[in-house]
Amino acid sequence: MFIAMNRFKVKTGSEAEFERIWRERDSHLAEVPGFVSFDLLKGATKEDHTLYASHSLWRSKSAFEDWTRSEAFRAAHRDAGANKVHYLGHPEFEGFEAVLSQRGA
Repeated sequence: MFIAMNRFKVKTGSEAEFERIWRERDSHLAEVPGFVSFDLLKGATKEDHTLYASHSLWRSKSAFEDWTRSEAFRAAHRDAGANKVHYLGHPEFEGFEAVLSQRGA
């Protein structure tokens, strides 16, 4: 398994709009081979921002990399630049290969 995360520092007051954008966008993920799941996570609020992370789970690192080179990826990120007004800085990518996994019953 491979976990891909982007961390966003969302400006105070922009949280609802940021969440709306993610909720209403067409991610095109359901059609991508190797995609398992997606979550948008909301973290701590600081004086000037709230921390968010997009968290996607993939069957392999290569499946994720194939997605980043696909037409579906380009379509899903087509309007991303227009939303920069809501962020402090750039999103920060973090990728992790699972070395141990446990699941509930």
